[in-house]
Formats: sequence, C-alpha cells, structure tokens
Amino acid sequence: MADIEFKDDNNLDTTSTLNEVVEPENNLKEILVNYVGEQHNPESNDVTVHMIVETLAKEFPEFVLAVAEENFIRGYQQALYDVDNGAPSGFLSQFGRVQTDTQSEEQE
Repeated sequence: MADIEFKDDNNLDTTSTLNEVVEPENNLKEILVNYVGEQHNPESNDVTVHMIVETLAKEFPEFVLAVAEENFIRGYQQALYDVDNGAPSGFLSQFGRVQTDTQSEEQE
C-alpha cells in the first residue's frame, strides 16, 4: 500500500478533541496509549488523540481510511437529506452557502 503524505500540521484547523490527553481507562486505550507513548516519547508523558491518529495513519492506514470514508459518506447523505427535506430555518445560511426564503424576500 502507498504511503500517506501529510500536509503541514501548522496550517490545518484542529479541534480541541485532537489535543485532549487520552487516559487509559480501558484495555484498548491502555494498549494505544502505551504503544503511541513509546513511538512519540512525549516530554510530558501525555499521549493526545492527535498522536494516536497520527500513529494509526502511519501504521494502520486502512483503518483510518475506512473511518474517514464512512464519515464522508454519512456527511454527504445528511447534506442531501437536508437539501431535499429542508434544514432548519437559517441553519445552512449561517455558513454562507444557502439563502433562506426570508433572505430572498428581503433582497427584492
């Protein structure tokens, strides 16, 4: 399988979830935290969600790709549903993409 090339992390928007420290509160998290901690060897000994995602993307890209594909498909399906059935008034317009009926009337 081809290697995945990552863009410069400094230019990407990140969520606060990626920066959260992962606590080993179950067996799987303990395995991930220990493994990723050994790979990254952080100074603070804290392993973040971002470190786990980065490690999984390098060492198990099929898993990360499957999750990303599922997320994309679900988001696309939701967008089509919202367009077909009408999203809550003004919901889509807050992103500057769709005008509500009242906005169209105001412009006339």
